[in-house]
Amino acid sequence: MEQRGSMDYDFGHRGPRPMDREEGAGEKAKLRDFFSLIVAAEPKLGLLGVALSVNLLSTLAGLLVPLFAKGIVDGLSRSALDPGKALLIGGAFVLQAGGSALSGYLLSVFGQDLVSKLRERLWRKQLSLKVAVFDKRGSGEMVSRMANDAQAVKSFITDNLPTFASGAVGAAGALAFLFSIDWRMSLFILGALPVAAAALYPLGKLMRSVAFKTMEENASLVSTLSRALSEIRLVKASGAEEAEYERGRERIGELYAVGVKEGTASALVAPIMSIILMALLVVIVGYGGARVASGAISAGALVAFTLYLIQVVMPVTMLAQGINQLQKARGATKRMSELLGEEEERAAGEEPGDGAGELRFDDVGFAYGEGKVVLDGLSFSLESGSVVALVGPSGAGKTTVFSLIEGFYEPQRGRILYGGRELGELSLPSWRRKIGYVLQDSPLLAGTVRDNLAYGMEEEPDKAAMEEALRMANAMDFVSELPGGLEAEVGERGIKLSGGQRQRLSLARAFLRDPEILMLDEATSSLDSESEAKVQDAMGRLMEGRTCLVIAHRLSTVVDADRILVVDGGRIVGAGTHEELVRDNELYRNFAERQFRYDLAGKVEA
Repeated sequence: MEQRGSMDYDFGHRGPRPMDREEGAGEKAKLRDFFSLIVAAEPKLGLLGVALSVNLLSTLAGLLVPLFAKGIVDGLSRSALDPGKALLIGGAFVLQAGGSALSGYLLSVFGQDLVSKLRERLWRKQLSLKVAVFDKRGSGEMVSRMANDAQAVKSFITDNLPTFASGAVGAAGALAFLFSIDWRMSLFILGALPVAAAALYPLGKLMRSVAFKTMEENASLVSTLSRALSEIRLVKASGAEEAEYERGRERIGELYAVGVKEGTASALVAPIMSIILMALLVVIVGYGGARVASGAISAGALVAFTLYLIQVVMPVTMLAQGINQLQKARGATKRMSELLGEEEERAAGEEPGDGAGELRFDDVGFAYGEGKVVLDGLSFSLESGSVVALVGPSGAGKTTVFSLIEGFYEPQRGRILYGGRELGELSLPSWRRKIGYVLQDSPLLAGTVRDNLAYGMEEEPDKAAMEEALRMANAMDFVSELPGGLEAEVGERGIKLSGGQRQRLSLARAFLRDPEILMLDEATSSLDSESEAKVQDAMGRLMEGRTCLVIAHRLSTVVDADRILVVDGGRIVGAGTHEELVRDNELYRNFAERQFRYDLAGKVEA
């Protein structure tokens, strides 16, 4: 088989690991890149501002609770409960709870809007990327960027950023109140906090490392599963279920191991902070109780001091979790930014015009990545209205010629010209609208017959035009027998249809596009005799009056071509009519003789 790209399946034990090249990538991610990505998505910053403001108001209301509690406790020590103070503390609780709920709702709306815009931007980018990027990155990795990475950014923005903001304000306010109540005990607290931070530092470092690894293992798992599920029929036909299960199980196991590490680090934070908090409370209650007994502070002041102490310590507890999510968001930002920075296909360029022109390859050289050279100085011309066939062994470069004409890749040497202008100067969308490409495997998308016929067209043709195209492609007979006709579902990749039926639908789609240039890539390979006859008849009608380039192993399909090019090793090693090549070209003569023997035996050469 001809080499199609660098993302061949890895049939080894480990399976594909698309993230291996990015080990530690998140460590280099910068916060400004993170915020640049957010701003570029054009989120509703006004909504974020309102949400954070409400969140801060809720935090400030929470700062009043210990102050009101102090008044109540001191009031109880002197007389009965003051209803006014009870109403104040109740109001503070309501304001804090209501503000927190409203802020959470607004942040949820902001976050969903942000992740939606990020995914839209990534989806638009992915559809605009060069085919070579898809060769380099697996489909699972692309999906992971859309799903997991965008979600990681959203989670940090909506869940952790408000905690940072409100926690910082709350801790600063609580410290201020602590010093106003008793500066001696406050200084003691400040001295204890660095000890707590030192105890948490190793855990924070571990959580950063595990966060990056978790994102990588997630992408690896998605890649492994999507690879197998996208070719589930091949998996089952090959009896490879157990092998694929083992690959998936390995990925799941590695993700499990990383998840356990992450859970262990997260689980240790709470007990350590609880121990630190309890130790502080014991000391404060003991020391504070002595100060209450000495009359230095009131009982209410001790209660308020304890509550404020909790408001200082709790944000520190949540800080470790926030840092963990920040590291995930930074790593996700780097990977999304790398994807958004990939080179896109050109959209702008000169219009190719409506008139047909000569298509010419001029000393074209091409290789997939760092692999073997596929085309080496290929030169030929395809005159307007002519039919040219490409014949040669597998791997000779025939399908690569089609890929270069379609603009999936660009030649690394030489030029491809149409009407005297290089393809690189033309608008790709406009150029591709001039081409009808019928592939060997007749790809169809899940959906109806109608969906597949109109796929990619700017305006959906009417029913009469579709039925006429089906008749021209010898497909109307079987489509009319399908339940629902044009509305019949073809199944994933057209699995509900036979190979010949899929091929005829592809030809009908080409009839609807009415292309100036027609490319047929082994369009009758692997078809039974009846299907081949119908496809050949439809192809003959489709080729009338068009510039045609045909790839075929079955020489019977190209003997009437105006010119046959024999390709071997990425070069043209023979050119002429069928009769001329049989007489003068040994490679072609061998093909013809072998084909003749196979046909006599009633066999079909693949």
